[in-house]
Amino acid sequence: MPNEELNDREKSILRHIIQQFIATATPVGSRNIAKNYNLNISPATVRNIMADLEDSGFIDHPHTSAGRIPTDKGYRLYVDFLMDVQELRKSEKSIISRNLEEKSIETDELFQLASVLLSNITHQLACVTYPKLDTGYLEKLQIVILSSTRILVIITIKSGLVKTITLELSSDIKSSQIESVQSLLNEKLCGLTFKEIRETFKERFKDIEDDHKPIIRVFVDSVDKIFKDANKANKLVIRGAKEFVKQPEFEDPNKFQSVIELIEDEEIIVNIMEKTSEASANQVYISIGSENQKEELLEYSFVSKDYKLGDVSGTLGIIGPKRMDYSKVVAIVDFMAKMLSDVITNPIQK
Repeated sequence: MPNEELNDREKSILRHIIQQFIATATPVGSRNIAKNYNLNISPATVRNIMADLEDSGFIDHPHTSAGRIPTDKGYRLYVDFLMDVQELRKSEKSIISRNLEEKSIETDELFQLASVLLSNITHQLACVTYPKLDTGYLEKLQIVILSSTRILVIITIKSGLVKTITLELSSDIKSSQIESVQSLLNEKLCGLTFKEIRETFKERFKDIEDDHKPIIRVFVDSVDKIFKDANKANKLVIRGAKEFVKQPEFEDPNKFQSVIELIEDEEIIVNIMEKTSEASANQVYISIGSENQKEELLEYSFVSKDYKLGDVSGTLGIIGPKRMDYSKVVAIVDFMAKMLSDVITNPIQK
């Protein structure tokens, strides 16, 4: 374990270096550490310890400065063993709770609002993915006639989420047909997960009356479209780019351009959110720099947690410079995930 490589004095100095770098965005020197922290050791001793930390790969130094900056390895040790997660201020909790609970809003708007709140409080890039529906259980399916050849399918999941989709039919339909097909679909599909429905739909409806076949055939042809998550491009909400690019790291035009490219390539963000969701085990997950395994994310850290809506879940997270204030970001992501789960699962009655 990296934690066991260091003694208490080395851990203390590494913690101070990282906290100082997070606060100032400038390399940290031994004199700064000796002066600002009550370590009861000389700058020379601090300098020697910093040299050892650098040899071990926990810190590095830019060529233009005698100060040191944390490496990915150093940040990892910090977030795993040295960091104290902040307690959110009452005012921050109140802002989140009041905004999420104050209005009766649609689920889509709630995800938009959650991402705005995250970005406003952290000044980083906030991301929220829509819930993954594969594990959701179908509660009810309704069909509404829009025209003689178009129907609206309304799907209610047991968690309370609602999905709608419009389908085109090849021939005219009657109200009596729709009512009987709707009853048949609910009889055979309610209580199944979306994944089970996709895999068994054709088999479940292989023997049906001729009167039902034209409409059921449309469902057979569109089953993946109806009972599946939205396309990745429609699954992600990103907010906070304006504040994000004000970070000192992005004063360099090349790095600024990399931010724009990252935001425009939403699939990269969706992929990492899906991967970190799989690995998080319902805890706040932190991925730092090279751990992200994508060249576009080497200079960033990602903090995420799943929110739960009954049997389905989505992910919310923060993308920021590796220098982000992890102790505060972790607390906010954790609180927001719990609040979002609670508000959607147990909406306040108006």
